[in-house]
Amino acid sequence: MTTAMKFCGITRATDAGFAAELGAAYVGSIFTDSPRRVSPADAADIWTAAPGLGKVGVFGDAPVDEILEAAGASGLDVIQLHCGAGSGVIERLRTGFRGEIWSVIRIGKAGALAVAGESADADAVLVDSYSESGLGGTGRTFDWEREAAAIRRLVGDKRLIVAGGLDPDNVASAIRALAPDVVDVSSGVESSPGVKDHFRMRAFAAAVAQADAE
Repeated sequence: MTTAMKFCGITRATDAGFAAELGAAYVGSIFTDSPRRVSPADAADIWTAAPGLGKVGVFGDAPVDEILEAAGASGLDVIQLHCGAGSGVIERLRTGFRGEIWSVIRIGKAGALAVAGESADADAVLVDSYSESGLGGTGRTFDWEREAAAIRRLVGDKRLIVAGGLDPDNVASAIRALAPDVVDVSSGVESSPGVKDHFRMRAFAAAVAQADAE
């Protein structure tokens, strides 16, 4: 099995381009409160450096109309919903968006699964670490082995994306524990928020390839 890679929190075209060189499947940018936040217009410019990669926009508790406007302005392929989706939001998004919609499960310290969005209606499910300080990019991991069975029950036959504190040193362990379709990294390959370290990006890609070869 080949595990796809998503480099998220992209704020610079040079980082998007390097993600493409490394064989990533997705690049993501943040459209909600975050030190990595960019505007939809800036994201569209950044992503021109990574032609052919799936373009993911990360949203928090935003109105449907605002999400759709941002998706159109940036040319999104994927809407990633982190919180506050509410009843019928994914259904309403589909009236104006033809790409994929990913719902997010946030896993807290006690292992409680805080479900954001409507996973049953999503195209894929992303699991991330819960933090009161932000929706993602916190560098926090969760216990992949302990939560593996619960995650598989919740995800079912949908595609699984794993995020939450991944870096070149631990991504192989996450792959072994959860066998995800996609691994999603942001802070784990940064020199500062929103500035990717290309050495760490390359090391992350090498670790994913090694894990897949085992």
